Amino acid sequence: MGALANQLPIGLSIAAVLLLIALGLTFTFGQMGVINMAHGEFIMAGAYTAFLLQGVTSQSFLIALPVAFAVAGLMGLLLEWSLIRRFYGRPLDTLLLTWGVSLVLQQLARDLFGAPNVQVTAPGWLVGGVDVLGLRLPYNRVFIIGLAVVCVVGVWLYLTRLPAGRRMRAVVQNRELAAYSGIATGRVDRFTFLLGSGLAGVAGVALTLVGPVGPSLGTFYIVDAFLVVVAGGLGQLRGAVLAAVALGFLNGYLEFWTDASLAKVLVFVAIIAFLQVRPQGMFVLKGRALV
Repeated sequence: MGALANQLPIGLSIAAVLLLIALGLTFTFGQMGVINMAHGEFIMAGAYTAFLLQGVTSQSFLIALPVAFAVAGLMGLLLEWSLIRRFYGRPLDTLLLTWGVSLVLQQLARDLFGAPNVQVTAPGWLVGGVDVLGLRLPYNRVFIIGLAVVCVVGVWLYLTRLPAGRRMRAVVQNRELAAYSGIATGRVDRFTFLLGSGLAGVAGVALTLVGPVGPSLGTFYIVDAFLVVVAGGLGQLRGAVLAAVALGFLNGYLEFWTDASLAKVLVFVAIIAFLQVRPQGMFVLKGRALV
């Protein structure tokens, strides 16, 4: 029982990372129908940003968070403006396009940083842990969980309290009606892509606390992130949160009882079984009709 209890922070931290990654996909996939396979490379960009900034100051890790958001966000904005906007309404084409972009970005990372993985040294205040009711809570995993909570609250406030967030929700619900209402849907799409890609960069910084950084870092998480999006429901923030928590715990505990490869297979089977019952995901997007 003690070993199972110690899996709790591991499961929560996995869920937090998946949630940070899936937040962006939830809106780009749900709003624009874009299957962005290059999303994982924005994670990689955020992680390498932390690697480049380490040692600059005593607070390099905290500085890396907004810098990684900006770097990955601008990469996503450039991708949307230069390529993806020409393929709206063609999801399979965007899949092939972004898959090719992801391969190019991975090779670029190998050319710049080398093929071997690199390590980001965690700041001293994230080393160690604390015992709570006999449960060991590593500081780095507590930080990842807290970071995910802050990002979710921030996205929720943006969607519900700011005019730009309400415009995003309008486009998600009905793009045509939003355009007729005077909303510049193209501008909303670009900012949505910037926001989602920036959150992926933040997730990359968080991942440096639990493992090495390499050109293929994003490929290890992109499939699980899409599972979170599909299981939670397209464009649904609360669905993404619940699905990420469920997948995080399921993955963490299955890895404890079996191994990493078998755990991935069992998680995938569980998602397929769930979608047989709820093909629309946990929550259904409420749309608005023109008539």
